[in-house]
Amino acid sequence: MSVDPKAWQTLTRGVVEILGEEELKSKLAKGKPLNIKLGVDPTAPDIHLGFTVVMRKLRQFQDLGHRVILIVGDYTATVGDPSGRNKTRPILSHAEVLANAETYKQQFFKIVDPKRTTVVYNGDWFSKMTFTEVTKLLAQITVAQMLEREDFKNRYENGQPISLHEFLYPLMQGYDSVMIDADVELGGTDQKFNVLRGRELQRALNKEPQVGMFLPILLGTDGREKMSKSLGNTIGVNEPPQAMYHKLYSLPDSLVESYFQLLTNLPMDSVQARLTDVKSGKLNPNIVKDELARNIVAQYHGAEAAEKAAEEEKKIHSGEILPDDIPVHHVAAGEHWIPTLMTQAGLVKSNGEGRRLIENGGVSFDGEKVTDPKANVRVSGEHVLKSGKRGFVKIQAI
Repeated sequence: MSVDPKAWQTLTRGVVEILGEEELKSKLAKGKPLNIKLGVDPTAPDIHLGFTVVMRKLRQFQDLGHRVILIVGDYTATVGDPSGRNKTRPILSHAEVLANAETYKQQFFKIVDPKRTTVVYNGDWFSKMTFTEVTKLLAQITVAQMLEREDFKNRYENGQPISLHEFLYPLMQGYDSVMIDADVELGGTDQKFNVLRGRELQRALNKEPQVGMFLPILLGTDGREKMSKSLGNTIGVNEPPQAMYHKLYSLPDSLVESYFQLLTNLPMDSVQARLTDVKSGKLNPNIVKDELARNIVAQYHGAEAAEKAAEEEKKIHSGEILPDDIPVHHVAAGEHWIPTLMTQAGLVKSNGEGRRLIENGGVSFDGEKVTDPKANVRVSGEHVLKSGKRGFVKIQAI
């Protein structure tokens, strides 16, 4: 039996690397449901679109008849995955991890079918291991192998501390694969070292080794760094439709193709054709961004909400309505110079930039355009200060 070409195209869309590609084809050709593993450490309660890249791939496997096994790392999360870190992660309490896990699962099942998913906690086996069993597990890898890992190597060479418990993490993740008989493990490109440990442990215990399937790290809304809450460049799956739409509609042009590829099911040949028309000037790039934003918002909030969000975005740009996420800046009641207000509220980086925006006609206060860059305004109660097309802030007197 061969692998269906359409199924293969679906499963490999957006994938950076398959560790054991021929093995995966062989597994799929048998026509039996495979165990598709994703391990998550719920170190934070919220999921952003960066997490959904892998989740969408899980759903594609499900739609082709395979089983998803979600391993909630209630024990691995207390250790902390050192992947891509230049310092030791703070250790969470078990109670914190379990609380985060409940919120995580609610968002996870917005994408992955709960009826075709088995959820297990790795504390079910790690909590029962004896010290002798832990020692046997540690014997499966050497310190030299651990230091081959780039983040460990860099920290060691730079004299930064590496705690011994961090060496446990890759082995624990690998042992998870042993316990559930994983056929395929999904992860970001930063997970390759950990997935390899699973293959090695499965072989050592006479089990068929899992295939590693790696997906790219989604860049955040800034277009430079990976999507990360700590960097403030995320789009959360629980964000209101209009806020989600606006962030997607405002993406840098360089991100549009990868977001279509990793976050939608739209055929890439038609996407690339439209992007070619954008480059040649035949098509307005905002039309393509609108399509992207509507598609993703509809996935999490429905088509009606996506349509409404798009209409609201137009009204916000025209000044008819205010965005839902407008921030509030408190100042003392009385007279204030507008460029200073703009700087203090974070609308501009300097008073000079504020003056230039006023001179260019891009500033209004309570709906009235500000034309004099030297003008003061009286603050009493609540006011709306607008800079550019979507730079809004509420000014409240205290």
